[in-house]
Amino acid sequence: MASSRRYRKAAELIDRNRLYPLEEAVSLIKAGDPAKFDESVDLAINLGVDPKHADQMVRGAIVLPHGTGRKARVLVFAKGEKEKEAREAGADYVGGEDLAKKIQEGWLDFERAIATPDMMGVVGRLGKVLGPRGLMPNPKLGTVTMDVGRAVREQKQGKVEYRVDKSGIIHAAIGKRSFEASQLVENASALLEAVLRAKPSSSKGIYMKKVSLSTTMGPGVRLDPALIGAAATA
Repeated sequence: MASSRRYRKAAELIDRNRLYPLEEAVSLIKAGDPAKFDESVDLAINLGVDPKHADQMVRGAIVLPHGTGRKARVLVFAKGEKEKEAREAGADYVGGEDLAKKIQEGWLDFERAIATPDMMGVVGRLGKVLGPRGLMPNPKLGTVTMDVGRAVREQKQGKVEYRVDKSGIIHAAIGKRSFEASQLVENASALLEAVLRAKPSSSKGIYMKKVSLSTTMGPGVRLDPALIGAAATA
């Protein structure tokens, strides 16, 4: 990637020693020549937390104002009226023991999983499969709920789940390169503010240490964390 002419041309526009305001960073990633496909725009947020401690885990979900530019394949564990509700809301797969069996056999052709509370006995047996892939339904993320219709619609509209990894970094897509600059700014701001609000009380020192914005095939642009914090508290 770093050797491509398009990448080098884009990198020449960026001052590696500068921290940019969000609006200017978005303009820079959109200024270069586009790839042959509509690239994702991603945020990498390096936090001053130690994820090995449970009380410093940063995790949550947010519906981006302008979605992510793609429709997630949503699976719902439900039965009866809730099964019907999920289908009417646009779920791609709905079921119970039948879906659990397919997953245990290796089928994972979905990107989000939702469950009603009464189905968690079935879903719980899939923890070793779904957990490591970030697919396990979780009440804190709104994916274990009786309001399955709303949950499905949120996932389809662009609900982003974020979670700090072992290195203390959150990686999340906030849209497509084809989005208007204002849409990318609003999506990025929404996610950054959500992460700031999720700061653990046990986190000491600098919380948001480094933030960068990039496209799938492009160089990263470093944001000024101080400006992000000021904007969120204004």
